[in-house]
This record gives sequence, C-alpha cells and structure tokens, in this order.
Amino acid sequence: MAVRPGKAAAAAGRWNIERTMTPARLSIIMPVLNEAAGIAAALQALAPLLARGAQVVVANGGSSDDTLARAQACAVPVVSSARGRAVQMNAGAQQASGAVLLFLHADTLLPPDADQLIRQALAGPQVWGRFDVRIAGQPKLLRVIAAFMNLRSRSTGIATGDQAMFMTRAAFDAVGGFPAQALMEDIEMSKRLLRLSRPVCLHARVVTSGRRWESRGVWRTLLLMWRLRFAYWRGAAPDQLAELYR
Repeated sequence: MAVRPGKAAAAAGRWNIERTMTPARLSIIMPVLNEAAGIAAALQALAPLLARGAQVVVANGGSSDDTLARAQACAVPVVSSARGRAVQMNAGAQQASGAVLLFLHADTLLPPDADQLIRQALAGPQVWGRFDVRIAGQPKLLRVIAAFMNLRSRSTGIATGDQAMFMTRAAFDAVGGFPAQALMEDIEMSKRLLRLSRPVCLHARVVTSGRRWESRGVWRTLLLMWRLRFAYWRGAAPDQLAELYR
C-alpha cells in the first residue's frame, strides 16, 4: 500500500496531539506458531508490564500443538489468522487497543522497563523504534553477530523482528501495516516507516533465543541470512526466499 506524504504527515500529527492529552497504552502483539513449550513462560515474563496497564494480544497462525490452549489459559486475548508472521501481526494489531504497538517474538524477552523506555522514546518527533538485541546461546560468535545487527540497524534505520519493533498506532495505520509477504516483512516495514521518521534505536537490549542459530549451525545460518538478504536486495520474491529459509 503506497502512502501519500500528506496522509503520513497528518497521521503522525494526530498522534502528536493525542499523546499530549492522555497517557499512551501499550499493546504487545505476539505472533506464535507451535510455541507450546514456551508460550506460558513468555507470557508470564510480561506480567509486570500487564500490571502497569499494557495489553498482550497473541496472534496464532494455526499451531498444530497446544499453543492455543496454553495461551488462552493465561487469560490474554488470542486471535487466529492464516499462517505467516506478517499476517498474524496485522491480525493482532486489529484487535489491539493501544496507542503504541510493540511486536514481540515468543522467544524474545523484553527489558523489565520496556514500557517506560518506549514511552520516553516516542515523546519526541520519532514515531517508531526498536531495541538492541542480544542472542542467548553458548557460541561466542552470537555476541558478535548481535553487535553487528545492532550497528547495521543503527546505521541504516532498518530493524529486524528480533529487535522488538514498536511504533505508534498512527504510524502503523499510515503505512498500511506489515506487508503480507512470507519473509523480510520486517525489512519492508522498516522502509515504510522510514517515510515517517528515523527509528529510535534504544541501547537497552532484548534477549532473543539462539535456538535457530544453534540447531542449524551458527556459520551456516549466518551465511544463509546474508544470502537471503542479498537476494531480496536484488529483487527476489519473498515466497521464493521463504522456501530457501525453510
């Protein structure tokens, strides 16, 4: 969906007015697929934010395990959608009531004061942002990879889903949400949001699981990600890249 500059500016302006009137409520959207083993712990980790008024919406993409039941048992809103992280995040956002949206992977932990950091980050002219990331795992190379991810993101303004992207509701609506594509939706969303402002790059770290890296091999996964990004830059179709990723 193309965004006219006038429409984007108007949306951002409305947010500036609204946030001077009432405190922003944070909605955390968590897309899940077969996360039964960790979904309860992931939601429990958000309890302090819930106690301070945040909302959590779980977006289930047709899990074949007990993810749905375990999420419902945690007494948070659960929406079902077609499979696909972008589609799921958009479905979750439709059900969210917050003026600020945070998109969080199920295997990623936020800093305990994430809500306060986001509120401060969006107090100025910028309408979106992300956290630095640390990849949990044994291989020391994961620390180097995370450091380069943070540096690249700070330089280019492109965020990844692992970095827990957040944005105002007005900004999300202005760019039409996440593109309904099978892969690289975070890169494309960053490009859309860059039409509105540069991101706030918080130095506070989220901690994401290194399970993907360790199960596939760190070097093998790193080379695969470089290959996919280069192919996307060259114009390869996201569906084709998703097949390579799987």
